[in-house]
Parts: sequence; C-alpha cells; structure tokens
Amino acid sequence: MLIILTICIVIGFVGIMFTIHNTAKVSIDLIFIQLPEASLSLWLIAFFVLGGLLGSLLSSMALLGLKTKLSLSRRKVQAVSKELDRYRSKAV
Repeated sequence: MLIILTICIVIGFVGIMFTIHNTAKVSIDLIFIQLPEASLSLWLIAFFVLGGLLGSLLSSMALLGLKTKLSLSRRKVQAVSKELDRYRSKAV
C-alpha cells in the first residue's frame, strides 16, 4: 500500500512539474476540426488520458472476444467428453 501511495505521489509531482514547464498556448488542427487554444500541457495530458482510455476499451473488447471463444471451446470439450463416455459405456 505504501508503494502504491509513493508511486501516486511521484506521478502527481511529475504531472505538476510537467504542467508548470509547458504553459505555451497552442491550438490543435485535426484535419476537419480545429480545437481551441489551450496550454500545451493540457493537450498532452488530455491526449495521453484519451489514448489510455481507448487502449483499455480495445483491450476489453479483445478480452471479451477471447472469453467468448474460451466458453465455446469449453462447451465443445464437454460435449465431446459426454459423447466419449457414452461410447465407452456402450463398448462394455
């Protein structure tokens, strides 16, 4: 718990220092949209957070697909196992 608290404090400190040193006003031009002028640190932090959220979303979707395949495979294994048991009982 102490390690997590220390890491959070260090990340917070780095974020504050980053914000203090990147105060230049910039506007972002995305081919179809021009975003309003704001400090460089705000844009960088916002895009960093957005990238993290999108990465988490895509990873969750991939994980959901893999879990679905796993449950389907488990059902197939269970069905084949029942069929095998049925064949074994007939052979005796």
